[in-house]
Amino acid sequence: MVKADIAALLALGAALFIAIGDVIHQRTANEVPGADVGHVGLFLQLLKDRAWWLGSGVAAVGFVLQAAALGLGSVLLVQALLVTSLLFALPMSARAAHRRVTRWEWAWAVLLAASVVIIVTVGNPTAGQSRADVETWGAVAAVAIPVVVVCVLAANRRRGPVSAVLLGIVSGILWGVFAVLTKGVVDLLGKGLEPLLLSPELYVWAALAVGGTALQQSSFRAGPITASLPAMTITEPVVASVLGVVVLGETLRPGEAGWFVLVAAIAAMVVATVALARGEAKDSVAIDAELHG
Repeated sequence: MVKADIAALLALGAALFIAIGDVIHQRTANEVPGADVGHVGLFLQLLKDRAWWLGSGVAAVGFVLQAAALGLGSVLLVQALLVTSLLFALPMSARAAHRRVTRWEWAWAVLLAASVVIIVTVGNPTAGQSRADVETWGAVAAVAIPVVVVCVLAANRRRGPVSAVLLGIVSGILWGVFAVLTKGVVDLLGKGLEPLLLSPELYVWAALAVGGTALQQSSFRAGPITASLPAMTITEPVVASVLGVVVLGETLRPGEAGWFVLVAAIAAMVVATVALARGEAKDSVAIDAELHG
């Protein structure tokens, strides 16, 4: 098997474990008592929850598989396949909510799967470099940090769906940057432990993981999960893919005739992802109502 094929299999495995972790995290975040729990307070309370740690452990396996996939394939390839985590979460969420998956949900699932296959095959993504220089990351930070700060401040001033969407976007941005940095961390790890420990990328990477996790839980608490989950599910692969092209020099090679098909597939993937994310979120709301009813 070529590296891209192995990367694809690892990415699908990562999607499965991340989906399981997300389902557990959604449930535990909504079980935390108190309506006015802050971002830090919520995260600290979740650190005491065994179920949350179980979900984190499962998700960690997914992140390891994601890192392995990024070590072999492009960010564009891996992030496109990671969107399929919603396909794994769909039956798990339905089972937890004691209901069957509807025909419409299966239809959206088929559309999402077909879109991902088209993007991977027609787009023919090629890997670029594994790391970028400090100046490039400085430019990324100059753009991303103000966006993150404004979204968090705005989310703190609002409640309900608007706050949930804003925090979901911030979480997606952090995880998108995390995915791109993961490729660099894996590359450094291959050169030995000392270069990795001496690199600032490792510590920024770790900080993004903590921040992304904390804000993800806050987005689940801020308002309806039907608002937060689609926002973070779409933002992460978009940010990671853009950075893969701009920062790492990755490319898509669909050919002249393939660009229209590729754009249509990307649009279909976004629509199907939002539809499935809302379905999964409704399951989480149903579970929460059952637990507190």
